[in-house]
Amino acid sequence: MLMTRPPLEDLPPADILPRYVRAHGGVRLRIGATGRGSAPLEIAESAGYRVRFVRGRSCEGVFINTGGGMAGGDSMALDIALDESAHATLTTQAAEKIYRAQGDATTIDIRLKLAAKAGLAWIPQEQIIFDGARLVRRFNVDMASDARLALVESVVFGREAMGESVTGGSFRDSWRVRRGGRLIFADEVRLDGDIAGLMARGAVGDGARAMATCLFVSPDAEALIEPARAALADASCSCGATAFDGMLLARFIGRDAQALRSDLVKFQERLRGEPVPRSWKI
Repeated sequence: MLMTRPPLEDLPPADILPRYVRAHGGVRLRIGATGRGSAPLEIAESAGYRVRFVRGRSCEGVFINTGGGMAGGDSMALDIALDESAHATLTTQAAEKIYRAQGDATTIDIRLKLAAKAGLAWIPQEQIIFDGARLVRRFNVDMASDARLALVESVVFGREAMGESVTGGSFRDSWRVRRGGRLIFADEVRLDGDIAGLMARGAVGDGARAMATCLFVSPDAEALIEPARAALADASCSCGATAFDGMLLARFIGRDAQALRSDLVKFQERLRGEPVPRSWKI
């Protein structure tokens, strides 16, 4: 008997895209203080995820996704540990693209552990979410009471220059930061369904297509509130900053993703007193 398969459009998502072809991997990294400055001591890479360190500069690592993006069912885990007194800046080679999901969501798990007197600037480039994408992103930070952290993340919903709009999909973002074993920061974002429609609401995004969060945690973070507000004074997007409990929090939201990126770069450089990583300007 001749067996035939139903048309592709009639197949359930699991049959169109088998789970075994999806990418599951990430990077485990430990950075320590050495006689020549901070340097990677342990690196473990899996699937298509890599990390490379810039020569001739302080400890600056660049994460690379050789697959060029992530789709539904892909998962990535980044497990980063800084030993006592180690300092590093970690970024990405390019913006991470989150493509349409036919079945399972795309998941990103980021775990950061900072020992005493360690300092980390976590400043990846933006994540671009395409129509139909479903992203679950989780941050878990465990840091010593005297460690220092700068955590910057931005998200763009569709590429405006390509006429894209995210009318279906999901974005779920969860942040947990513990300092000295105590939970000091918890943040949740959940956008489901017509994301463009949700972001168009005045109380949600007022038409914004991009958003960013900057969190600084350090013993002197609260003292940076006035410099932070001064650094935002000429921003073109909607933004604001507040400080509490040894933290400084700044948020950005805007209709023009490129303008928000420019504001974010200027804010980081003014507040941190150093340029953003080279990959941001390529």
